[in-house]
Amino acid sequence: MHIDIQPKKIHELFRTDILFQTTYWGKVKSRLGWKPVAFDFNSSTGQRGDMMILIRTLTRDFTVAFVPQGPESGPDPEKYGVFLEALSQELIKHMDSTVALIRYDLPWKSPYSVDTTDGQVWSGHPAPRLRELRMNIGTRTWPLRKAMVDLTVADAVVIDLVRTEETIFTAMKPKTRYNIRLAQRKGVSVFKASIEMLPLFYKLYLQTAKRNGFLPSSYRHFSVLFSTHAHNPESSEILFLLAVRGQAILAGAIIAISGQQAIYLHGASSNEGRNLMGSYAMHWEAIKLVRGKGCLTYDMGSVSPVADPNHPFYGMYRFKTGFGGKIAHRNGTWDYPLNRRGYRAFRNYEAFNMKLPK
Repeated sequence: MHIDIQPKKIHELFRTDILFQTTYWGKVKSRLGWKPVAFDFNSSTGQRGDMMILIRTLTRDFTVAFVPQGPESGPDPEKYGVFLEALSQELIKHMDSTVALIRYDLPWKSPYSVDTTDGQVWSGHPAPRLRELRMNIGTRTWPLRKAMVDLTVADAVVIDLVRTEETIFTAMKPKTRYNIRLAQRKGVSVFKASIEMLPLFYKLYLQTAKRNGFLPSSYRHFSVLFSTHAHNPESSEILFLLAVRGQAILAGAIIAISGQQAIYLHGASSNEGRNLMGSYAMHWEAIKLVRGKGCLTYDMGSVSPVADPNHPFYGMYRFKTGFGGKIAHRNGTWDYPLNRRGYRAFRNYEAFNMKLPK
């Protein structure tokens, strides 16, 4: 396979439903210390499109090139590895010598996923080593490695919004419908908040991080989402919702709209008043709001691949699948190492510092 690539400016990126491949996201990450670059590509087998790459220097002689949920268009699943090998070999010609790996966070459908709506049972993703064997079939150097973690979302609940509100609500699980109605009876309301209320959201977010055991992002990460949009109002839209009862803030959400897709970026909930079901009311309001803005799908974000009580995302699986969506199983994050020694050191660092799913 042969692939031609041509550099381009990030403001020339094609419009896309994938937030993480937009000009807006490139500007957000630029303010957070990354360098965004963009390329057009055209393969001998007919795949063409563009992609944004984020460059980050970690040490004087170690740099990472990260492709967030890209490229958007890909080949037949059995050619995933061959395509990425050819693409990487062309990208290397445009990379600094300190780049130790190219990391692809692929939005492509997992070749292992099955349609569970027809009664099939899916056992989940195979072990990383088996996935690597399949990914590298047909490549010349067997270069691709499964990353230790998926950096955006490999398994996500996606709600189909091309239906009436009544149909969407009826398709939810009975307990979810009950909790939404309960929140309404208890006087919970949801409104679009202003940026001035972001510190209140961040306080809830820190509570959520402590309660669920994940490393929180900095306040600057959140403020940049809004400040970048304020300077580029024609780009992706950012919605900020809070669920309240009286003066008490129960839950919050930051949702982005890119093209015809809405994606739940960040959420938080209070340690108090959890019996008021503020998060249920918030997501139902979000669904109605983004549907009214013309979105065709609402991506609710990470869940466990299957109903596995031992998976750290099982709680999110139980909550989000209650809203009646389907789970999109994507191929996840893959590495193309350029500096083998540096890459081994990087893997060891990740293993030591990251909390991995069981």
